Amino acid sequence: MENSLNRVFTSLNVGVFLKVLAIFTVTYMVFVKVQRNARSLPIIITRPVRKPSRAAIVIIMSDYYNLLSRSLSFLLLFQTVSQEDGDSRNPITYDLLQENQSKTSKTRQYVAAMIICLGAVAAGTALSWTSPVFPQISAGNQSFLNSTTGDTSNSTSNENDILLTDSQKTLVGSMLPFGALFGALPSGYIADRIGRRSTAMVMDIPFILAWITLSFANSVGWLYLGRFLIGIATGSFCVVAPMYISEIAETSIRGSLGTLFQLLLTIGILFIYVVGAFVTWKTLSMLCLIIPILLLVGLFIVPETPVYLLKRGRRSEANRALKWLWGDYCNTSNAIQAIQNDLDQTGADASVKDLFSNRASRNGMVISVLLMVFQQFSGINAVIFFMNEIFKSSSTIDPKACTIVVGAVQVLMTLASSMLIEKAGRKILLIFSSTIMTVCLAMLGAYNTIQRHTDVSQSIGWLPLLCIVLFIVSFSVGYGPIPWMMMGELFMPDVKGIAVSLSVMMNWVCVCLVTWLFGVLNAGGADVPFWFFSAWMGVATAYVAIALQETKGKSASQIQSWLSGR
Repeated sequence: MENSLNRVFTSLNVGVFLKVLAIFTVTYMVFVKVQRNARSLPIIITRPVRKPSRAAIVIIMSDYYNLLSRSLSFLLLFQTVSQEDGDSRNPITYDLLQENQSKTSKTRQYVAAMIICLGAVAAGTALSWTSPVFPQISAGNQSFLNSTTGDTSNSTSNENDILLTDSQKTLVGSMLPFGALFGALPSGYIADRIGRRSTAMVMDIPFILAWITLSFANSVGWLYLGRFLIGIATGSFCVVAPMYISEIAETSIRGSLGTLFQLLLTIGILFIYVVGAFVTWKTLSMLCLIIPILLLVGLFIVPETPVYLLKRGRRSEANRALKWLWGDYCNTSNAIQAIQNDLDQTGADASVKDLFSNRASRNGMVISVLLMVFQQFSGINAVIFFMNEIFKSSSTIDPKACTIVVGAVQVLMTLASSMLIEKAGRKILLIFSSTIMTVCLAMLGAYNTIQRHTDVSQSIGWLPLLCIVLFIVSFSVGYGPIPWMMMGELFMPDVKGIAVSLSVMMNWVCVCLVTWLFGVLNAGGADVPFWFFSAWMGVATAYVAIALQETKGKSASQIQSWLSGR
């Protein structure tokens, strides 16, 4: 059955598939915008029909402009890479320097990476879903329906209304990272047993079930279940997607492909912010269901990774996978042999004991975990979660305007990071990122310290906005995408599954810990969290400068030699 579907979907023009996906997103937003202006389709547009304020128009149009710009950027990016053909003498992660290697096409590698990273889009929608939803379910959905239909009667209520207390909202929000721990831990093991692509297919099912559950939820218990399921899928794709990309990408584009996960994650977040402004929370959940369905269809188009296929002795399938990824006329015999040689050296799948008994794997594990810890202890999630509160307490500028500026900067810089990663290298971007974040967080701490003891002049009320914008810029080009990308570079295939699972699990543990710590530290003063995170970024700068070597352009064997101290 799967082989038949593979033949059908492989015959499709996958370039058209991705372009249609991008165009669909933009077209839908234009459609909703027109419908709102026309005051029609009350089933879909259930917000009160009244003249919007100028601030609301600015917020809506800014978010819509960001979505339109991002979608068009992806169309241009895909159009560019679809025309690229170049010499690649370091395919996948292996050292293939034969002079007679034929030209390889990067187009299908971008296609495969984009499809697997639809899981990142789904994860982004999951992470930001509560932002537009909580205001609706806190007051119940009936008020929106009544204002649209003109019914002001309070005698009846919608049987699907859900009214949440603050403690219930906290629990609904915490279900995602809790589920992500359960999704991340076994995913590496499963990926080593049934394959990277097959694991993505299996773990896409919780995404689909979760959005169906949330779309028809009529009690808080169903919300708990839906958020837990979506957490399992999110944690799993944080493991599987980087593994898949690192095993299909040529060395020359491994960095730019590795940043796609973070990039598409922000697209999912932006999708929720824009669409959530126009529709009810159940309609929003139904629309989010489209993304994992598209992901499942796309996974039938792309092949399994050649590395996994060779690990299982399926040489002919590995050869077909390489030809699909590099082009039908590419000579893959040298690549197959090089991959096989590396697999022969590493042996069978390793256990946790093997991971820590091998010096190279142990050092890679330390680096991967520390990068994940530094990523979260930059305070990025705390800053994003509590951005409005930060601006309200420390800035004289309108918090909504500040949030719009920060969101726009994050979109642009995440896109720019994919272009910088292969030019500047991993190490220099990490040092730049942590250094700027150290300074920005320290300035925010100093500003809030001064504000606690004296009245801050309005002439420097712009300082918090400037600091957070620079903070987002530096995070987006360094500690945002690079830890996810390097996680796939540091390990050989025999230990990659379990190593990546442990790294991702640590990331989600840190998400929970930092979110809790921010509230605790903030109780001691608005300046305390920023001093705390600034100190962590200072440690991160020193660690990367002293202990980390550049991996740009290096093969797997070269990286392993460095990790083993040779």
